[in-house]
Amino acid sequence: MKHLIEIGSLFFKMGLTAFGGPAAHIAVMEAEVVEKRGWMDKQEFLDLVGATNLIPGPNSTEMTMHCGYVRAGYPGLIVAGAAFILPAALLTAFVAWLYLQFGKFGDADTFLIGFRAAVGIVILEALIKLGKKALISPLTWALGIGTVVGFLFAVNPIYLILAAGLVQLFGSKLIKSNQVFAPLLAVLPALTNKSLFLSFLKIGSILFGSGYVLVAYLEDELVRKLGWLTQEQLLDSIAMGQFTPGPVLTTATFVGFILKGPMGALLATLGIFLPSFVFAGLLAPAVKKWSKLPFVRPLLNGINAAALGLMGGALIQLAYDNYFNWISGVLLVFTAIFRFGPKKLSPLILIPLAGALGFLISYIFVH
Repeated sequence: MKHLIEIGSLFFKMGLTAFGGPAAHIAVMEAEVVEKRGWMDKQEFLDLVGATNLIPGPNSTEMTMHCGYVRAGYPGLIVAGAAFILPAALLTAFVAWLYLQFGKFGDADTFLIGFRAAVGIVILEALIKLGKKALISPLTWALGIGTVVGFLFAVNPIYLILAAGLVQLFGSKLIKSNQVFAPLLAVLPALTNKSLFLSFLKIGSILFGSGYVLVAYLEDELVRKLGWLTQEQLLDSIAMGQFTPGPVLTTATFVGFILKGPMGALLATLGIFLPSFVFAGLLAPAVKKWSKLPFVRPLLNGINAAALGLMGGALIQLAYDNYFNWISGVLLVFTAIFRFGPKKLSPLILIPLAGALGFLISYIFVH
């Protein structure tokens, strides 16, 4: 019970403060779970990150489940996932209610500037720490850099992950050429029932890559096929999913609320996240066992290098989109001092602090 309370407390706080998308969430987890609490070492964390990229669903949410499993088994998996999702889903539902009451929101980007600066530094720190463990040879360096390039040219992340794993597997010469390892990707059948719950269950079952890929899935399913949303409503939903902390997939909560109120929000949230609990529950106990097999270790090394490449690509994209202004420069320096300097602040404190500072500076000098 003590471990479950510890898990619930940590991931509930993360759900309240986890801005910046999957790369930022994983970086915060590394700082809290590996560095601060020592629930696992860097190699085990890297293996979980790499393996999570091979299953459908939101990567960072599934990583919380894996961390919970390592700490307290299946009860820990359930508590971690629920604690991370719940605060974001409730806040998103509240924002959706405001949206229905008052109409389209104004531009919120100005007020997110502090959060984005802070998560960039947190991601950079995680890349440096995990890179020392994952980038162990010229080949893994090449795979990591190649994944960054592929990410920036919009190559599907699952192709990048699988390609890196297979290149490392056969390039390492640790197995005979007639030994082939084919990872099994469990995917639920595509459901055709047009109910809200089943529509989101289908999306949650086939969503590979990061939560940002959700945009394409929602546009295809809810705008083009079903006609439940307008293009403008979809864009507003995605914006609010990014504006609120926690997993980007709480966009589903927003969509469900504007379609069918509180019950719609509940059904959409359950539908899109339920497959993640199933996939993570199947994968979590297997990763540590599989990683000891001689032909799996090189595969995971390649996947881990690619996973860091995806984080690096996300950081480059974040910088390109957000950091070319003086306010971001000030906030980047402020955040770096408290992550790389002698006096470190936890990301759970630093990210909301930078967000508040960015809001204050923007309000004074921009508005």
